[in-house]
Amino acid sequence: MRIGVLSDVHSNRVAFEAVLDDLPELDALVCAGDVVGYNPWPAECVELIRERGIPTVMGNHDRAVASGTAFRFNSMAKAGVEHAEDTLSEAQREWLAGLPDERREFDGRLKVVHGHPEDPDHYTMPGEFAPDLLGDEDVLVMGHTHIQHHEVYDEGVVLNPGSVGQPRDEDPRAAYAVVDLDDLAVEERRVEYDVGAVQEAVADAGLPRKVGERLEYGK
Repeated sequence: MRIGVLSDVHSNRVAFEAVLDDLPELDALVCAGDVVGYNPWPAECVELIRERGIPTVMGNHDRAVASGTAFRFNSMAKAGVEHAEDTLSEAQREWLAGLPDERREFDGRLKVVHGHPEDPDHYTMPGEFAPDLLGDEDVLVMGHTHIQHHEVYDEGVVLNPGSVGQPRDEDPRAAYAVVDLDDLAVEERRVEYDVGAVQEAVADAGLPRKVGERLEYGK
């Protein structure tokens, strides 16, 4: 069974559509959260997830929009939350509010969280990957850091697919991954997209200019 793994779309419709167009033949998709935030298209990205019925967990930006609190965020993140609050429908905000912190899919073989199995807001960096992160699942999926990485252990796979909408591993291409549950193999994938179009939309939406600028450098 081949599973597409997404995370941290962050309202970047252009990058998200590029990833969806790039997907190979799959049996399912999952998302490790932060559908909204930063970029100009929160409503469109929520609908792309909902229309496809993609199992998704709640990211910290999703929670901030659903709860109306972004007090710990920097100015760029705060602006993205406020933009989402202004543009999402009530039904879309209710969908965000209903997302769980954890999902177990495919008879429990794949576990999805946003930050860390014990703390959804913890940034689990690649250097922290270890087999003791795994429970009884074969694959643990985490997001939050926007850094694409995976490790294969005797106990199973620990995977961060990277960020679709705002990579931070110095590769500006949209990131996602494919995991094969039969042989526990992981393919990390990257997709080019029109960063300039996103930058123009960031400006048109009145979002901080740096939101678009950083997309050029994957930071």
